[in-house]
Amino acid sequence: MMEMVDSVKQYGVLVPALVRPKPDGGYEMLAGHRRRMASELAEKQTLSCIVRDMTDDEATIVMVDSNLQREQILPSEKAFAYKMELDAMKRQGQRTDLTCEPLAHKLSGKKSRDILAEQVGESKDQIRRYIRLTHLIPEILDLVDNSVLKEKDILQIALRPAVELSYLSEEEQQDLVEIMESEDCTPSHAQAIKMRQFSQEGRLDANVLLSIMQEEKPNQVEQFKMPKERIRTCFFAHLQLHTAFHHMSALSLRVGTMYYIHANWCR
Repeated sequence: MMEMVDSVKQYGVLVPALVRPKPDGGYEMLAGHRRRMASELAEKQTLSCIVRDMTDDEATIVMVDSNLQREQILPSEKAFAYKMELDAMKRQGQRTDLTCEPLAHKLSGKKSRDILAEQVGESKDQIRRYIRLTHLIPEILDLVDNSVLKEKDILQIALRPAVELSYLSEEEQQDLVEIMESEDCTPSHAQAIKMRQFSQEGRLDANVLLSIMQEEKPNQVEQFKMPKERIRTCFFAHLQLHTAFHHMSALSLRVGTMYYIHANWCR
C-alpha cells in the first residue's frame, strides 16, 4: 500500500476509479477502493472517476472482477467471489430485457460457469472446487487460507482435501476440527475422500473420524527432529573425540615403534 501511496504522490492516480449513481443521490464505488485509500493517504483532494449506470448484478460482477486483480488472493476470497459472480451471471441470463454478454452467451449455448472460467483464466472444474469451499465452516476455511498465508504454528489444508470435506455436515466438520487440534494434523486427500464416503453413508461420527485421522498416510515417513543447537553441540563433541582418538592412535604408534627398536637393539 505504501508503494502505491508513493506512486500517487509522484504521478497521481493513473487509472480512474469506477462509480455508479445512487438512487438517493451520491455515488457508490465499484472499483478503485485501494486507489481511493492511497489518494487519501497521499493527501490528494480529488480522485478521477468514471460514472456508469449499472444494475445490482452488473455492479456485483464488476466489484468481484476488481477484487480478483489483486496479487495475492486467498482461497476463501476466490470461493465467495466466484460464487457471487456466478450467481449474478445466472440472474442476468434468466432475464429477457438484457442485451449484455451473459444473455448473448446463453443464446449461443454457453453456461455461466464456462463464461466465468474464460474470464478468470481457470478451468470450470477449478471454479466448481473453489465454490465448494463456501460450504466449509470458518475454522476449516481458515486452514485452507493458510495454505497460501503459510503462518507458523497453524495447520494447513490443501484445496483438494478441502473440497471433499465441504460435503460433510457442519456437525461433522466441527468434530473434525477438534480432532485435528488434538492430533495436530490435517487429513490427506485420500482420508478426506474416505470421510466423505462415510458421511454419505451416514456412518461418520467422531470415533470414525479419529480412526481415519490416525491411519498412516502413504507418503508419511517417520522423521527425527533435533534442535540446531543440539546438533552443533553433538557435532563439536564428536569432532573433539575424533581428534583425541587420532592423537592417541599416533602416540600408540610411536610408543610401539620405540619399543620395537629398543627390543631389537638389546638383542
